[in-house]
Amino acid sequence: MAVEKIPYLVVFEERATFKDTYGGVPGRVAIECLHLKPDTPSDTVVIFSHPIGGGAWLPLPLALAKAGIHVIYANTRYRGNDTALIMEKCALDFGAAIRDAKERLGYDRVILGGWSGGGALSLFYQAEAEDPRVTATPAGDPVNLVEAGLVKADGIALLAAHLSRNRTLTEWIDPSITDESRPFDREPSLNIYDPANPAQPPYDAAFVARYREAQIARNRRITAWAKAELAKIESGPHPGDERGFTTHGTMADPRFIDATLEPSERKPNWCMLGDPRQANDGPTGLARFSTLRSWLSQWSYDDSNADGIRCAARVSVPLLVIEHGADDACTPSHAARLMAAAKRSPQTHHVIPGAEHYLIGQPDKAKEGVRLFGDWLKAAF
Repeated sequence: MAVEKIPYLVVFEERATFKDTYGGVPGRVAIECLHLKPDTPSDTVVIFSHPIGGGAWLPLPLALAKAGIHVIYANTRYRGNDTALIMEKCALDFGAAIRDAKERLGYDRVILGGWSGGGALSLFYQAEAEDPRVTATPAGDPVNLVEAGLVKADGIALLAAHLSRNRTLTEWIDPSITDESRPFDREPSLNIYDPANPAQPPYDAAFVARYREAQIARNRRITAWAKAELAKIESGPHPGDERGFTTHGTMADPRFIDATLEPSERKPNWCMLGDPRQANDGPTGLARFSTLRSWLSQWSYDDSNADGIRCAARVSVPLLVIEHGADDACTPSHAARLMAAAKRSPQTHHVIPGAEHYLIGQPDKAKEGVRLFGDWLKAAF
């Protein structure tokens, strides 16, 4: 089926105390979108988004369009750079694209496409559209989603979706770092990449429990420091200023190297960024570079408003959950926990055996995902 690819911008005004993205006019936000429009009419569109975008050219969006499903990929203002990312502003950006699809493009029904990190963003957006509560970021900066008039979507598709940025980081962060000022002096008994560590795969339950507790404790230490730094700024001569910082050791989930933890078809000693030991301190690891406000909004275990489990409990629209059997980012408990939380939503659940996270080089798996997606749309709507 022929598919027209239409790039366009959605532009809106915003009041902010400082500019947190590079380029453009202060006070004006431009959202880059790509409309994948089949040559058959439809009153329904699937809108994908992700906190840092970049998924328009992944296999599934185009495959859906080629099957006759209208698709929009909406990048947030933080396209490709989450250093200063504020999840509350991502929700505003997503909302602008959704409103434009309804009011300008004329679609009656909108389905949120939540691939990977887009899953938690979709849940956060829909929770605030159905049950708006957020009037400020965790740092206290005004971003009022209650008065934003977010348009409710009609359904959510969670596709290889992880829990949320704050929970996923906490499950991946390296707890052997106990002093952020000395990130390469690591506690040997918690360093899963130290061959001298007596604890080696397969890990026993006691080690995993101790490890998980230490991960949460590290996230909370960084959060407490970020709050203290912000308090110093706010009480100083230049309130509203910001600070950037580096967090080492953020890709150290025991499940990366112990395939007996949450068994699946994923490759052992591997993660979505390649060799997990190398990725742990590499430049592309989660939360490697951040600002104080951004940490609280997207990475704080306790403070993020975009916590996937808490948001899932607040949505009521039909929910499609597709797991990838060989996913090297999301282990099976991610989908299970999100579904358990989303008690108010009618749910449809599938697993695509052998499918990896991005479906790169797996056209047969993408085709299966399209079939499952299409069947759900027909049955649920």
